[in-house]
Amino acid sequence: MKNSNPVVADLDILEERLGYSFQERSLLERALTHRSWAHERTGSGEEAQARRLHNEALEFVGDSVLGLAVADYLFETHNDLTEGDLSRMKHGLVSTRTLARAAKKLGLSEFVRVGRGEEKTGGRSKRAMLADVFEALLAAIYLDGGFKAATEFVYRALESDLVAATPESAAAADFKTLLQERVQAAFRATPVYQVIDTEGPPHHRVFYVGVCWDGRQAIRGEGSTIKSAETCAARRALEELEGSWQEQEAGAGGRQQEADGRWQ
Repeated sequence: MKNSNPVVADLDILEERLGYSFQERSLLERALTHRSWAHERTGSGEEAQARRLHNEALEFVGDSVLGLAVADYLFETHNDLTEGDLSRMKHGLVSTRTLARAAKKLGLSEFVRVGRGEEKTGGRSKRAMLADVFEALLAAIYLDGGFKAATEFVYRALESDLVAATPESAAAADFKTLLQERVQAAFRATPVYQVIDTEGPPHHRVFYVGVCWDGRQAIRGEGSTIKSAETCAARRALEELEGSWQEQEAGAGGRQQEADGRWQ
């Protein structure tokens, strides 16, 4: 008979979704506990006690378990690919976006324990928090049931992503993700992609896509699909950014040499 305690009943439901029953239920509870909740329960000056309650240490373990499980899967299913292709595919499969999407499918936000302040700002639905909870949950399964149980959970939770992973899709995501990270860091803006033109018959179509940000002139790319054209545009944008930064560094170095010469 199930325990009538509401919290325990909720965790029973979650275990059904996970396809795994914990021997040590406290591991599951800790995996679902955000630091904001732990700090509210322990108060100031009790950091060590709070760390024993929240899931950040489990995230550390889960990150490593996830990486190994995904690497093992890719090696077994794509052992004819290069190390670069495998690395790009792995990067996409363990990304915050992928893990947050898997966490949403499992409905993990319903079970996360967050503090009052975090709750008010919608913390339990934030993508980064969901990805962290997924990793912590994976660590809890690993510590409770071993690597086999953890791997089986990864395969269930990420099944569609694992099956769909290809070198082409990974390369596309890699260039676009890298461009977005660099543009956001340098310009506090987000790259926008737009189809500029198409050429050729339906069976041999060429797409031209431009990417721009912060009011700058669009950088063009082309490909046989919109996705490949976006990838091309992102790659060229990264190349232009890199070239621009190198010119700036060279100019700064030349000016420094002139200044040094005047002081000699």
